[in-house]
Amino acid sequence: MRHALLFLTAAAMVGLIGCDWEDMSPRTREKEDFHYSYDLKPGGRLTVESFNGSVEIYGWDKDKVEINGTKYASTRDLLNEIKIEVTPSADLIQIRTLVPSMEGRRGNRGARYVIHLPIRTRLERIESSNGPLRVESIDGEGRLKTSNGPVRLVKFRGNVDVRTSNGPITLDEFSGEALLATSNGPIKASGVRGYLDASTSNGPLTATVDDPDSARPLKLRTSNGPLTLTLPSGRLADVSAVTNNGPITLRLPASANARLKARTSNSNVTCDFGLNQVTLQSKTEVEGVIGQGGPILDLRTSNGGIRVVRN
Repeated sequence: MRHALLFLTAAAMVGLIGCDWEDMSPRTREKEDFHYSYDLKPGGRLTVESFNGSVEIYGWDKDKVEINGTKYASTRDLLNEIKIEVTPSADLIQIRTLVPSMEGRRGNRGARYVIHLPIRTRLERIESSNGPLRVESIDGEGRLKTSNGPVRLVKFRGNVDVRTSNGPITLDEFSGEALLATSNGPIKASGVRGYLDASTSNGPLTATVDDPDSARPLKLRTSNGPLTLTLPSGRLADVSAVTNNGPITLRLPASANARLKARTSNSNVTCDFGLNQVTLQSKTEVEGVIGQGGPILDLRTSNGGIRVVRN
């Protein structure tokens, strides 16, 4: 019961934190739009450092960066103190939202960005301390971080490192290497082709990996929440799926070949597949071979059932 209450409380906090900071505050009265445009050839880089506001990034087929946004504050004086600094060069665009250094509290103000740039761009560092991040149709590496807000990536090709301390992470139509981490919020990854390492301390974790990187194990971890992994492809990779408080569901193709190692402390392990070479089988622990054997499927939870389901 205590774990359930903790999970519900965390989920409620995420729901509040994930809201748009500008829209949720009636004290925001002053706004001012801004616009910048610069040439940037494919293969260039982008950095963004902001606070209290969303950052949206979209790839397009032009050799140009278009920066549109709005800065906002509760008073005109506070609004005027916000500076949008853009430093362009041949292969790098740097964007920063600045306030006076003597300001101890940023207060009810910030900036929102909508950025269009060449599809093949490296997102070298995208950071916002309070606000959502969204990236769509990018072919390049990326590092994204926000302390309070959701992160969503759609149609991303390349290696990415995504971190948020309070908010969900969503990955859709991804190809490459993905490192995803949040401390309070769910993680949902679908249409993944490549490597996935995802962890959250409070929230469910759901992943569909269409074509895993067979050279490295898929790593999925949550301490409070259910964990669901679907592997529809005939080719499998090693899997390490761990949760402390929640069930685990692994969905496999009927033609799967693997070695299963499943353990739970306080529930049952069930498997739709007939097992060969069984070395351990009880209510809470199962070890054996599926089909002809192959990658290791290591599933562990302390409070919850484990199900291995045939698709």
